[in-house]
Amino acid sequence: MTFSGYSEYKDSGEEWLGKVPKHWSIAPLKSSASCNDTVLPESTDDEYEIDYVEISDVNEISGITGSTRYKFSDAPSRARRMLRHGDVLISTVRTYLRAIAPVVSPPENLIASTGFAVVRPREDILDGTFLGYLLRAEWWISQIIARSVGVSYPAINASDLIGLSVPLPTWHEQTRIARFLNHETARIDAMIEEQQRLIELLKEKRQAVISHAVTKGLDPTVTMKDSGVEWLGAVPAHWERKRLKNISPFIAVGIVVNPSEFVAEDGLPFIYGGEVKEGVIEVDKARKISPEHSLRNRKTMLEADDLVTMRVGYPGLTAVVPPSCEGGNCASVMLVKRGNFDSRWLCAVMNSRLVRQQVEVVQYGAAQKQFNIADAVEFWMYKPPLDEQSAIAQFVAEQSLIIDDLSAESEKSKALLQERRSALISAAVTGKIDVRGWKPTLRELSRELAEEAV
Repeated sequence: MTFSGYSEYKDSGEEWLGKVPKHWSIAPLKSSASCNDTVLPESTDDEYEIDYVEISDVNEISGITGSTRYKFSDAPSRARRMLRHGDVLISTVRTYLRAIAPVVSPPENLIASTGFAVVRPREDILDGTFLGYLLRAEWWISQIIARSVGVSYPAINASDLIGLSVPLPTWHEQTRIARFLNHETARIDAMIEEQQRLIELLKEKRQAVISHAVTKGLDPTVTMKDSGVEWLGAVPAHWERKRLKNISPFIAVGIVVNPSEFVAEDGLPFIYGGEVKEGVIEVDKARKISPEHSLRNRKTMLEADDLVTMRVGYPGLTAVVPPSCEGGNCASVMLVKRGNFDSRWLCAVMNSRLVRQQVEVVQYGAAQKQFNIADAVEFWMYKPPLDEQSAIAQFVAEQSLIIDDLSAESEKSKALLQERRSALISAAVTGKIDVRGWKPTLRELSRELAEEAV
């Protein structure tokens, strides 16, 4: 689908906006919208229940994705911004998070954090749906981020925000643009959702391949025995049931006491946990520790083919230590020293359903899940002979590579669709394309009428 531009343009007077259709006006947002009009009064009944929206509940693509129910007496003090249909939420703090969303048919008790600016269109001047797209255009978000002040928590004042200039087409054009974008973004969103479903299916496939290989083996003709675990069923008869502590010669937690004291500008990799992904360590993101300090903590020094397992955040996630980390050290993670086993095989087992279910049983914590090493050393698994371990590890690596390549393609397609969505919105709300002559297909029109009838 291609669209031509308008016949005549004029300079907007704003370098970041460029040219706009000649008959459009350019004015500060405050000339056509108000900001933070209504707040929940302090006199609100303590028992009144609100659905509270904070910054983590909002993103530019999906809009408002959730809320938390509170009684007024228990709600955060920042739960004050009242919302109504047609408003647009814009986060004024940590603006790089791009937490911007239109408010669509909200319940009466939906309340936003004071960390948001609530922009409300003036009737007969600005269409609420058009405003929702206008304020999610890339050029607008870029301006908010660029004008934010602060390093850790960059922020912009609401008064500065609504002082920014925006292009204003006629009311009729606003509604036509909004209708066009409703249809086109819905179509793109459906394709994005399809790619996301494929990514999730591939994740499930990857987990199934790993779990089957490390619990059933690769030879379908081998003699099996009952594992005694209902969901696991039979396992190869010659495999031995072992606990983690009986497989690795040494298991420990990384440096526990003030590990930050050992962080250096340069040196050897110092693995904290955030760099640990399933089966791989992102070494380029690791902190550094000097060789002297690493040697001082020799019990947790890293050797190639050791394993590190996340204890906090995503407990159980395991990776093999690569040669590039040799001599380095670790903190927070569980260190499983190499031994008379194939480390790639044990890594696959640790990332399989078999061990993950055991992690879920022993993990604790609300905000951040974690486990104790005393529980982890008791994790059990079935250990095949060394040559079979290596064959399983190789099979898992090959299959994972195929699945990961497919996932990467889907992620790429998803990113391209999101870019296309963003570009389309920006082009439409700035008049780079003329959609006044656009009409929905019969199928789209039928869907639109059905949605209006609900």
